[in-house]
Amino acid sequence: MTRKQKKMLLRILIAAALMILFGFLPIEGWVRFGAYMIPYLVVGWDILLGAAMGIRNKQVFDENFLMAVATIGAMAIAIYEDGDYTEAIAVMLFYQIGEAFENYAVGKSRKSITQLMNIRPDSANLKTDEGIVQVRPSKVKPGNIIVIKPGEKVPLDGVVIEGTSSLDTAALTGESMPRDVEVGDEILSGCVNINGLLTVEVTKRFGESTVNKILDMVENAIIKKAKTENFITRFAVVYTPIVVAAAAILAIVPPLVIDGATWSDWIYRALNFLVVSCPCALVISVPLSFFGGIGGASRIGVLVKGSNYLEAMSGVK
Repeated sequence: MTRKQKKMLLRILIAAALMILFGFLPIEGWVRFGAYMIPYLVVGWDILLGAAMGIRNKQVFDENFLMAVATIGAMAIAIYEDGDYTEAIAVMLFYQIGEAFENYAVGKSRKSITQLMNIRPDSANLKTDEGIVQVRPSKVKPGNIIVIKPGEKVPLDGVVIEGTSSLDTAALTGESMPRDVEVGDEILSGCVNINGLLTVEVTKRFGESTVNKILDMVENAIIKKAKTENFITRFAVVYTPIVVAAAAILAIVPPLVIDGATWSDWIYRALNFLVVSCPCALVISVPLSFFGGIGGASRIGVLVKGSNYLEAMSGVK
């Protein structure tokens, strides 16, 4: 668990504990309101800030805006009717708990992908007139000669010009059986030299090497969105303003046209409608499921280049 996740967990626990505590204290009026504002701000200040920043940047309609409007409205109704403030706090609490689970899942996936990054070599043994010099792979140019000792990772793509050995290619291909190489054979970066000393002529720069390309693909995997993700993104942009407009109509029209309808009841219903209709479940869960899938695959050594490829596999028979 990261430091940020620990802070969020602490905020959730503090807010929940204060909300329960204030329920047993004999406090009334504005003192009661001020007391309940403490757990509300403890758990929800970042949501309110996010909503304010969205309004300032003219990107109003997101889940932060919906949560802010709904909970502030619930607080306002509680003040007007001297009612229960815990509903607004509970909405924020449940939302933040959901966000915490999401961040934990993403963190686990990122950790799995990061562990996979260990296939990138840290150094290369460059052969020079003065002898063998250990340099960073990015300093080696095509045509340079490198030496790969037993147990070392192959730092760059090249052709064997001296020696024979067996290579562990599992990190690249998933193949458990070693591959034998000799003079004239091409070898790829990211493999592990098992038992022989190899002298290799480099054929590609580090940025163009196989291992670097693979890692770039995995690191940028989430950019390549599946059709489902693209649809959800477009859907949320249209759906959220419609929900806000519908909530406004629900709050304003019934008290004007229905005899006996009270403003507080219908505003309260409109706020409930906002919370229930918040698209965060769709907007969060769909990308999260793909990202979790990519991270889960990385944990067992399977490289997925993007969620579009993950989605394509659902059609495999």
